[in-house]
Amino acid sequence: MNVHGTVHKYGDHVDTDVIIPARYLATQDPAELAAHCMVDLDADFAGRVKAGDLMVAGVNFGCGSSREHAPIAIKASGIRCVIAKNFARIFYRNAINIGLPILECPAASDGIRNGDEVTVDFDTGVITNVTKGETYQAEPFPPFIKDMIAKGGLMASLRAGRTEA
Repeated sequence: MNVHGTVHKYGDHVDTDVIIPARYLATQDPAELAAHCMVDLDADFAGRVKAGDLMVAGVNFGCGSSREHAPIAIKASGIRCVIAKNFARIFYRNAINIGLPILECPAASDGIRNGDEVTVDFDTGVITNVTKGETYQAEPFPPFIKDMIAKGGLMASLRAGRTEA
């Protein structure tokens, strides 16, 4: 599976309170969460992001609270992959649980700029910066996580795996 899109680039320690501020947590509606995604850090994000775009960040992306609203807001905004130097562990788990692909790749985080066109091959972990003609290697997902993401996350994967009695 591949994704290709324009990059929205952010720095280090982007916490879940910035990804989706607490004042917008009265809803569970993904579209409503997406409308407010990144608003305190990048007020124009929701109006600029397009389906298929990617997000790139520095260290400790998704730190802060354990709210699963943060990866839901990112995924619902149209972002198809987040690449960072590393992720807060609870954000990492929450992202996989909802089927949002995330890759840790310090070299890609350093080399990719806001607005670059990037392709990600989830089978190989190769990240290609089309704009610069550079490639970076992330660790590809193991097959069971690729399958979980392809099915839309943990719960969807469990439902798909059930057989009728």
